[in-house]
Amino acid sequence: MTNLTAYAAPLGRVLLSFMFILSGLQKITGYAGTQGYMEMMGVPGALLPIVILVEVVGGIALLIGWQAQIAAFLLAGFSVVSGFLFHFLPSLGMEGMAAQGEMIGFMKNLTIAGGMLMVVAFGPGTLSVGKKPAAVPAE
Repeated sequence: MTNLTAYAAPLGRVLLSFMFILSGLQKITGYAGTQGYMEMMGVPGALLPIVILVEVVGGIALLIGWQAQIAAFLLAGFSVVSGFLFHFLPSLGMEGMAAQGEMIGFMKNLTIAGGMLMVVAFGPGTLSVGKKPAAVPAE
């Protein structure tokens, strides 16, 4: 394995997880505002603790590579659902640049889900808590 491929997976995990961890922490510090925004968008505010849990715990698990494939699968689903609810649906009632901006947000969420599915398919890579040791050949 070259140095590039050895560090690509951990760097990818850091970049993918960073957004979720920070977003989840911001939802904690701005709880009431986030809850109000969710309700304004037709999403029950009572789901906010689950959202925070998925983002923070899932993001940390992905970051360190612990149960990374499960975390990535959940975060991929979260990205698709939240993109649909908070970007795609609102874009239908907009025109011009506002609609285009929301579609870009939706496509961003789909792109993130694609990156997460790569982690699901290929695992966390090197430098991860969940890395399985290489099998030792029997003598």
